[in-house]
Amino acid sequence: MQESFYFYDLETSGLNPRNDRIMQFAGQRTDTDFNPIGEPDNILVELSNDTLPSPAAIMVTGITPQATRQDGMTEREFCQFFIEKVATPSTTIMGYNSVRFDDEFMRHTLWRNFYDPYAWQWQDGRSRWDLLDVVRLTRALRPEGIEWPFTPEGRPTNRLELLTKLNHIEHEHAHDALADVIALVEVTKLIKQKQPQLFDFLYSLRGKRGVGRLVNLEHPQPFVYASGRYPAEFEKTTVAYPIHAGRNDNVLVFDLRYNLDELLAAEADGTYIEKFGSRWQKAHPDKVKIDFFPIVKTLQYNHCPAVAPLGVLDKDDGWEKIGLTRKQIDRNLEALLAHPEFIERIIKLQEERPEFPPAVDVEAALYDGFLNDHDRRLCNVVRNNGADDLADFHPDFQDERLPELLLHYKAKNYPTSLAADEVEKWENYRLARLNRQAPKFLKELQDIQKDLTNDKAWAGKSVEDCAYLAEELMLWYESLQPEDY
Repeated sequence: MQESFYFYDLETSGLNPRNDRIMQFAGQRTDTDFNPIGEPDNILVELSNDTLPSPAAIMVTGITPQATRQDGMTEREFCQFFIEKVATPSTTIMGYNSVRFDDEFMRHTLWRNFYDPYAWQWQDGRSRWDLLDVVRLTRALRPEGIEWPFTPEGRPTNRLELLTKLNHIEHEHAHDALADVIALVEVTKLIKQKQPQLFDFLYSLRGKRGVGRLVNLEHPQPFVYASGRYPAEFEKTTVAYPIHAGRNDNVLVFDLRYNLDELLAAEADGTYIEKFGSRWQKAHPDKVKIDFFPIVKTLQYNHCPAVAPLGVLDKDDGWEKIGLTRKQIDRNLEALLAHPEFIERIIKLQEERPEFPPAVDVEAALYDGFLNDHDRRLCNVVRNNGADDLADFHPDFQDERLPELLLHYKAKNYPTSLAADEVEKWENYRLARLNRQAPKFLKELQDIQKDLTNDKAWAGKSVEDCAYLAEELMLWYESLQPEDY
């Protein structure tokens, strides 16, 4: 099939993909020259009756749970739409901070609905790409032709709504998924027009194999790397060096902006966190141990990292733009390689760091293991069955997560398929989940209502709009309680 791009964005009930839910999906397919193919998609997704959204998130998006129930698809319907209409062969699925946010929500949503949570990103010529790090590296190395925003305090920022405003791109309703998608298409087109060589190079590296050819331990070499973990002062960009294999086939890299002799000396005299620590470390020096974060960090091959060979810095004052020199890099690399015991220490720290414990909630247990072929075939059967078939369907799942997940799937989509004991199990689960969410939900809502009594609105909305949203949230909370509430 002909290659195409699909730009998408989500609005969600909160920030945690394990526990929060998609409430709005929007997307636009284009050809590789960014010409629209068909009409944009703009879909509300029903919030199920086991979820309390973050009131702060609702103040930003303006999407109420009631609106999703009135006009939205169920999650099951949405997943079918996404797999059949969006994740078509030869599609590059693109977003803005999508690898760390939107893609994670998609994976967990597909998992809950018995779809493969990974295949949509790589099978049949599909791929994914995150434009946020592309923007960061473009700003750092080839900023010419684009206006770049700053915060009121003078710090560089790459917020999408500020990029569009400065570059005269229409973007009237920031934090509406469809408006953000249309704006992202135009920003991407702008980068392609102004810096086509860098754009094409980074697009060619969107897959983990391409990244692995540049960043690997068999032939380690310094490379240019843009990441949100690095300081805004240097446009989130540095020169890094691979030092050891990380977990899950990733790699640990060292930031060559720093000299290891100086780091070790600062550690010895107790000034490391003050001089080199992250902002969180500096704010909480008594709560952290020194592990050289973020100077040593994990590069994840499958997260579309924005990397480039060192030679890109030799053009257009690249070294000066990111506040480094070749002499400095050579000196710092020499210091790093002179301390093999440091690398052994980092390896030991990684080995001692505990794995994530298994999820308490089966719906959040996506990363607790992979399904075998037997269970994947049964998942296909689940998706193709309706209420009558599922009522008498008792699959011999081998993965211990799936029986409970099936109960939840039936309860949300085909409640008439539940036996009496299953109804009780579902209701017990639903109320327990709501009770876990309630304290934070009620605290956030109380804070918002307190502000409203002082005529202080949220997220640029009017006091009246915020009051309406707050009232709808309280009604939603009350509607989910048991009958004897």
